Amino acid sequence: MSRIITYSPAFTIVPTYECFNRCSYCNFRTDPHQSPWLELDKAKNILSRLQNQKITEILILSGEVHPNSTRRQPWLQRIYDLAQLALSMGFFPHTNVGILTFKEMSLLKEVNFSMGLMLEQLNPNLLDTVHRHAPSKIPNIRLQQLEWAGELRIPFTTGILLGIGETSQDRIDSLLAIAKIQRKWENIQEVILQPYSQGSQEELQKESISNAEILEVITIARKILPESITLQIPPNLINNEELLLKSIELGVRDLGGIVPKDEVNPDYHHQTLENLHQTLNKALWQLKPRLPVYPQYYSWLSQDLQSKIQ
Repeated sequence: MSRIITYSPAFTIVPTYECFNRCSYCNFRTDPHQSPWLELDKAKNILSRLQNQKITEILILSGEVHPNSTRRQPWLQRIYDLAQLALSMGFFPHTNVGILTFKEMSLLKEVNFSMGLMLEQLNPNLLDTVHRHAPSKIPNIRLQQLEWAGELRIPFTTGILLGIGETSQDRIDSLLAIAKIQRKWENIQEVILQPYSQGSQEELQKESISNAEILEVITIARKILPESITLQIPPNLINNEELLLKSIELGVRDLGGIVPKDEVNPDYHHQTLENLHQTLNKALWQLKPRLPVYPQYYSWLSQDLQSKIQ
């Protein structure tokens, strides 16, 4: 058995924090028109400071502009331009900006090595609770995104949120749906198991799920999901070293993007890489960096993108 745990040396840039959704557990969003968009000149200055810091992935993470808004097209163009800028400066863009049309996904594929969208949970009852004011969290719409990513041959990251009001059966159903799509398209490279973690800016303010539940979900996920999917868990949302190592023993093989600031969970900071190395080495695991696209998907990329890897 390989004793390698991977991570992505990453940095997050945010085109805008504004979002027409208002999930009750969100610590990221602002109201529409209340968040200035990231200008390309400012983004270039940020990226230029990262060029000698061993950063490879640029995660483009955005709030959602309403599909019917007159600002939707400029928003999409800004995301495209930011990815293109990152590419031109030697970085590897990965975009996660919410629900997209097939045409929008096809456009962003040109300038991204991979893309992502959390499935979250498929139970429609959450539309009456945590997703009451979140129109793009309709389960079938999110499932459609995973299907389109497969059809477009986009290496994709998805995942489920844990502890937002779902049942154990809901978790199983969400994982089964991901597994079904993977068997059809083989486009899902990672599934994130992300525990809800109470933040200072949210409305929900509930307790996180227990460590025992986290370990139970990892065990179930590894049984349900095809081996071709790598299980990922954010180490900054795991509250102790023992839980992290148990999670790895049960099948987690990736720690995601290790970033200076977790924009989605800004109250939870990552450990230093040195500390993570020490924790894993004590248990005879090796921590190694990776790109945001896995090797088995290189052939899915355009020749231009493939040449940047080489």
